[in-house]
Amino acid sequence: MSISVDSAAGQAVKAADRAHVFHSWSAQALIDPLAVAGAEGSYFWDYEGNRFLDFSSQLVNTNIGHQHPKVVAAIQEQAGKLCTFAPAFAVDVRSEAARLIAERTPGDLDKIFFTNGGAEANENAIRMARLHTGRQKVLSTYRSYHGATANAIAMTGDPRRWANETGVSGIVHFWGPYTYRSNFHAENEAQECERALQHLEATIAFEGPQTVAAIILETVVGTAGILVPPAGYLAGVREICDRYGIVFILDEVMAGFGRTGAWFAADHWGVTPDLLTFAKGVNSGYVPLGGVAISGAIARTFDERPFPGGLTYSGHPLACASAVATIDAMAEEGIVEHARHLGETVIGPGLRELAERHPVIGEVRGLGVFWALELVRDRATREPLTPYNATGAAAAPMAELAAACKQRGLWPFVNMNRLHVVPPCNSTEAEVKEGLAILDEVLSLADAHTV
Repeated sequence: MSISVDSAAGQAVKAADRAHVFHSWSAQALIDPLAVAGAEGSYFWDYEGNRFLDFSSQLVNTNIGHQHPKVVAAIQEQAGKLCTFAPAFAVDVRSEAARLIAERTPGDLDKIFFTNGGAEANENAIRMARLHTGRQKVLSTYRSYHGATANAIAMTGDPRRWANETGVSGIVHFWGPYTYRSNFHAENEAQECERALQHLEATIAFEGPQTVAAIILETVVGTAGILVPPAGYLAGVREICDRYGIVFILDEVMAGFGRTGAWFAADHWGVTPDLLTFAKGVNSGYVPLGGVAISGAIARTFDERPFPGGLTYSGHPLACASAVATIDAMAEEGIVEHARHLGETVIGPGLRELAERHPVIGEVRGLGVFWALELVRDRATREPLTPYNATGAAAAPMAELAAACKQRGLWPFVNMNRLHVVPPCNSTEAEVKEGLAILDEVLSLADAHTV
């Protein structure tokens, strides 16, 4: 990779950004975006020549890293052939992307409805579930993120929902399993699983099973904590859904396409949902793309009945070409298997070693290249390093931790009191170890906040 210094260009990029770009989830006057000059593989760099190891995969979506040559070439080739075409037509690259995705989804999820991203995928999955069942209510967990469009943000459990919800969405939240901070006073994962399922079934009973169209879960909860479900939980939800005629939706927007060391996280537990949503890793975000994988039963609902939804750019040829190239590259290069290997032999053991040295680490959890460190002030009481949804001075310890990472050339993913370790799925062992060594340094600083 070629990195040069061009301060004037960087200043111009920053000035134009500050003058005209309105950033998401931000108080505009309080942010200072990094001007990015380039990226390659697991790294990106600025105009001052500073290089960063991307331990965030941006928004946990660049699963095959930056500028993968096979995907870049596929986009260029498709642009020269057919840049865009309406979704009502059959287009070769669109059909091939759908085929490749359907081959890898669990069970009979063989029909693919394409969207521009994950939020729209979840919106359309909910629409399908409501029309299929004739019911309106949707259940989702408090610890979740499903997107920022109307229904998707209402389904979201984290605080980004608060300023967006209307209170009349038909969305009901419940507690999912989280053994480390159990809402059910569980002492182990088996108890957590059993009690979480009892809680879900009680919620359904009090909401009225005949009113519930769908339950939507992130297979492995992503931004809200990298929460890996206990054994038996997803199978239990599947059984509850079957018993009450409820559509089971798995949101694999973040967990899918290799992130957990499997094509889809559902593969780890052998569970097949009725609908599965995806985006991010399907093409590493090179061109916006998402979608819904649909079971035979739900697809048949719309054999004679028009599906009342669509998008101008559904199945966009450039996006589909990048998906085909991404999936092919992942298969040819063994990227899914490599992600599993990294989790089992490098990241997991490495993070557990850090936990032995740093009292600020309360729990290590994850799989594949999808991990979180839960940071605490006190291991005995499990008091979080920063309070829930903290801002200002209360959030300072995590802000200091993130700044220390960046000063050392590591771009982290932090959320509340957690440090997520989510590098590209094809990162090398050496790159991961480089990142872990930097975390070892900065966690020593965070240890100062423990009792």
